[in-house]
Amino acid sequence: MSDIDRHRANRLMQAAGIDALALFQPEAFLYAIGAPAGVATMWGRAGAAVALVPSDADAGLAAIVSDHAAATVRRKAQGVDIRTHRIWIDMADVSGSQSVSQIDDAYRRAAVGGPRPETFDRSTVYGLLGDLLGERALSRATIGVDLEFMPAADFEALKIALPEVRWVDGSKILRMLRAVKSHEEILKLRRASHAAEAGLREMVRTIKPGATLPMLSNAWKAGAKAGAAAGGFSLSGHWDYISVGSHLSDTAAVVAPGALIKADVGTLVDGYSSDGARTYSFGRPSPLASEVFKALETAFQAGIEQIRPGNEFGAVHAVMLSSMRKDGFGEYFRGHFGHSVGGSVGIEEWPFFSSGNRELIEPDMVVALEAPFYGQGLGALMIEDQFLVTTSGVECMNNLPRGLLDVEVDIKFVP
Repeated sequence: MSDIDRHRANRLMQAAGIDALALFQPEAFLYAIGAPAGVATMWGRAGAAVALVPSDADAGLAAIVSDHAAATVRRKAQGVDIRTHRIWIDMADVSGSQSVSQIDDAYRRAAVGGPRPETFDRSTVYGLLGDLLGERALSRATIGVDLEFMPAADFEALKIALPEVRWVDGSKILRMLRAVKSHEEILKLRRASHAAEAGLREMVRTIKPGATLPMLSNAWKAGAKAGAAAGGFSLSGHWDYISVGSHLSDTAAVVAPGALIKADVGTLVDGYSSDGARTYSFGRPSPLASEVFKALETAFQAGIEQIRPGNEFGAVHAVMLSSMRKDGFGEYFRGHFGHSVGGSVGIEEWPFFSSGNRELIEPDMVVALEAPFYGQGLGALMIEDQFLVTTSGVECMNNLPRGLLDVEVDIKFVP
C-alpha cells in the first residue's frame, strides 16, 4: 500500500505547477507504490522501475516493473495500473512438465520466449511510460522527476524519448511528502527503535575489560535481532558506529578502566531505519568528559523544547548551539543537530536541524535529535533519541536513560 498522502501530494504539485510525478529511485518506488521495485534496480540506473503519481488525487497510481517483479507488485499493490518489461532473468511456469520438450511448450504457451536484454531495456521502459502518459492525457504535461537520484545520461535519454513532456525536478516535492509519515511508516520506525534499544541493552552486558569493538557490535546485533523477534517482527538491516576509548578511529581498541563507549546505532524494518545513540563509561569518566556531557545534556533538552509544529528546523539548531556557547564552547560548530528518519537511501533524511533551515516542523514527522562531541584524546560522547512530532510537541520513541552511565555502578538503571 502506498504511503503517499494523495491530497497533500495534490496540494504540493498544484503549487509547483506539476501534473504528475514520475519516480525512478527504488526507495521512492517502494514509497509510492507499496511494493519493492525488484532486482533490476541493482545497477542504480533509471528505468528498472517507474512509479507514476498523478496530481489528481482521484487518479490511480501506475507502475512499470520487470516481469520478474510483477507478481510481487501485483500482490502487494492491488489497484495499481501495472505495466511490465522483460529483464535478463529467464523464467516460465513449467508446472506439470516432465520433459525438456514440455518445458519448451510451456514457454510457447506463455508467450515469454525470445531474446532477453543483457539487464533491462531502458528504451522499452520509456516507451511504456509514454503509453501511460498518453492514456492519461499527460503526453504534453509538466512531469516532476526525482532528479536527486536520476543519472544524467538516463535523464537525457528520457527527454529524447518523450520530447513533448516538460520534465522538471520533482525532488523537493518528494522530500516534502516523505518528511510527514503515514501510520504504517511510524509503526516501522517505532519497531526499529525498539529493536535498536534491545541491542543496546545486550551490548551493555558485554562491556568489561578487554571487550573489543567486534564483541560489542556482535552483542548489539544479537540483541537487536532478539528484540525484533520478541516483538513479532523481523529486521531488513542494521548498522552501528561504536567507538571505545580516547582514540576516535582506533578499530583495535578494547575496553579499559575509564574508557568511554559511544554507540550510535539503528535497525531497519522494511527499509525504514531508526537512529539513536547512547554513551557509557567503564568506571567513572574523567571530570572533563563529565563536564562535556553535561553541556550536551543541556543543549539536548533545549532542542527538545523547540521541536513543535510550526517552529522552524533552524530554530532547534540555533538554541542548541547557543546552549553550547553558554557552557563555554565558543568554537564548537555542528552542521546539524539531527534530521528526519525514514526509508530513503541514507540513515539521515531531509529536513535537518541545521543553521537557518526555514522548513517548518509538522505533526507526524519522525525526527532524530542528536547532541554529539568528538574529541581526539578524550573520546566520543553522544546523545540521540528518535521523536514523533505530535500536534502539541513530541513523543519520544526511546526508553533508555540518556545519562553518561558508568556500567560498573549504574548498570542497574539500564532496563
